[in-house]
Amino acid sequence: MLAALVLALSLVVAPKPHVVWKPIPYGPQRKAEMAAYAKRHYGINSWRLHPKVIVEHYTGSNSFSAAWNAFAANTPDGELGGLPGDCAHFIVDRDGTIYQLVHLSVMCRHTVGLNYVAIGIEHVGTSDAEILHDPAQIRASLELTAWLVGRFHIRIRNVIGHNESLSSPYHKELYEPWAHQTHADWRHADMDVYRAKLRTLLQADARR
Repeated sequence: MLAALVLALSLVVAPKPHVVWKPIPYGPQRKAEMAAYAKRHYGINSWRLHPKVIVEHYTGSNSFSAAWNAFAANTPDGELGGLPGDCAHFIVDRDGTIYQLVHLSVMCRHTVGLNYVAIGIEHVGTSDAEILHDPAQIRASLELTAWLVGRFHIRIRNVIGHNESLSSPYHKELYEPWAHQTHADWRHADMDVYRAKLRTLLQADARR
């Protein structure tokens, strides 16, 4: 019964929230860099994304512009190096504004081991708790994630925090030095709270 409910929720198509298109530069050179990265790390010579996972992040900064500028610059990753630079498909600002930076058919480099299947959602802020307790921001985040879950038929269990990346069944990292790399943002306990809120929202949408 529970498995059937989980499957049913993954098939709910929630309404698309208002999204502001604010693209970062992602031309042929960056696509070529992404394809080369995917070849090395996943054995896939392509920059095209086929989403099966949604990864929640926070920016570690206090402004949308700081995050957007960092992603737009396409400089080598500050922690691990190499190109393309980091990016995410969406940034959710503190006031609840949702910005889309990259088309959903294009890979972004945001989570080692999962970039080939994962949509990345960044939240302006410096902790999970800060975002979970910001009514406007968490509402927008959940509405965005709920819409993406329905659009791509993603299971709720595959809506994860960056810190949960190593436990994803989709995790794949061919470059051995990075095989166990992850980040601290959106730990399991906080993602359990997030996923519970997401289920509640999807159940409400299913009853409409």
